[in-house]
Amino acid sequence: MSGNGDGKKKIRWNSTGFLRLGLAVETIEHGGLKLRNINIAHVIEGSKFNSFHLSVLLWCIFLILFDGFDLVVYGAVIPSLVEEWGTAPSVLGLIGSLTLVGGLIGSLLCGILADKVGRKKVIISCVVLFGTFTLLTGFAQGPVDFALYRFTAGLGLGGIPPLLVVLTSEYSPKSIKNIMVGVMFSGYSIGGILVSLLGMKVIPDLGWQWMFFIGAIPLLSIPFLIKYLPESLYYYVEKGEYKKAKAIVKRLDPSYVPHEQDGFKNDLQSVTGVPVVKLFENRLGRTTTMFWIACFMGLLMVYGLGTWLPQLMVEAGYPLNSSLLFLFSLNIGAIIGSICGGWLADRIGSKRVLISLFTFGAICLILLGFKPGSIVLYLLVAVAGAASIGSQNLNNAYISTFYPTYIKSTALGWALGIGRFGAILGPSIGGVLIELKLPMYMNFISFALPALIAAAAISFIQDKYNSSKSSFNGEFQQWYEKID
Repeated sequence: MSGNGDGKKKIRWNSTGFLRLGLAVETIEHGGLKLRNINIAHVIEGSKFNSFHLSVLLWCIFLILFDGFDLVVYGAVIPSLVEEWGTAPSVLGLIGSLTLVGGLIGSLLCGILADKVGRKKVIISCVVLFGTFTLLTGFAQGPVDFALYRFTAGLGLGGIPPLLVVLTSEYSPKSIKNIMVGVMFSGYSIGGILVSLLGMKVIPDLGWQWMFFIGAIPLLSIPFLIKYLPESLYYYVEKGEYKKAKAIVKRLDPSYVPHEQDGFKNDLQSVTGVPVVKLFENRLGRTTTMFWIACFMGLLMVYGLGTWLPQLMVEAGYPLNSSLLFLFSLNIGAIIGSICGGWLADRIGSKRVLISLFTFGAICLILLGFKPGSIVLYLLVAVAGAASIGSQNLNNAYISTFYPTYIKSTALGWALGIGRFGAILGPSIGGVLIELKLPMYMNFISFALPALIAAAAISFIQDKYNSSKSSFNGEFQQWYEKID
């Protein structure tokens, strides 16, 4: 126990006693009463994984699943659209990019709205928006209305992933934060797997339209989201809704007994409206720039391959069903990369894992261009999935743990915002490559280069300034005290 020197306020750091968790509990003596001020960051980071954590994780997996479904479904139906409408690949690539422009706008707007009205309301609104216009996409009669519906659906889809990353990260115990985010993002790849499995049966038998009808299923979940999806504990504390905050703390730590006088300390929202310039202070400038480059290249790969892998394989002479199996392999690899990579990152560090994944992925993408045997081919596609989608998922988790709490949301939001420009560029590059009729190996080399650039960017990140390694000690403590 240590005091602040005035004899009235005492800070108690305990691993047992007040709560089962290892918390920082500020006990304030006022008028003969002992008031408790609970540090919610320590409540969450020191919590033991239980049914509440699982419910947050499962809801986020469910929602990110359909975000992944939407990414891959467009690539799966492109061959059908070319056959039915005769649309040029460059135009289809532009439509894919237009959807992501909508996603970029949605991401920026939803981040601002979430700070004002809460993450839960914005997430549910996004589900309504993208579900409705995904349903309408199935009724499109040509490229123009198809593009309009896809753009509007993108507004909703763009707002969901950043909010789910933050919500999962905020409710993750510190010891498993990387793997929690990795498992959550595996839902993204499960959505891609569903596209490939359903597409092999649905597209030939029912038509491409039914893939979008299936993609609108989240509309049915709205009543359940309203009832069961939790709001951010940080948001409740920031808005002074302490009764709701206490209920969540009780679910995080069943040994907690709420008191009427209990207050909360909210480190994450200590500063509101943090300007982006803060990401370049305290020797973080180089790291921030490298994260932005890695996100740009990572999302270029994710959306480029997700949109054009089936068509690339068709161009190489594979039948559509075989091409959809490649999409299946890509997303299986992404799941393995996200979960195993997250597990490794919690043990040996995110930096080493990301450099390895991006590098191996680049090698595998280059080898894909030389048409190896079937078994080797599927294996290479799986590693490419781990290196693209899996690596981007791990990079999101890395960013969410690297920065001090008061700029964490700003850091992740801006990195994903910059990355969205890569996502917009990816589908357009794929369409241009196919129209150029380049040798197959050149197409895959074009997607391997971003992986190598991302690996190089990660290697320049200065891990010695990682706030998760210093916690409330050293330089991070000094940063926090400067703004307190």
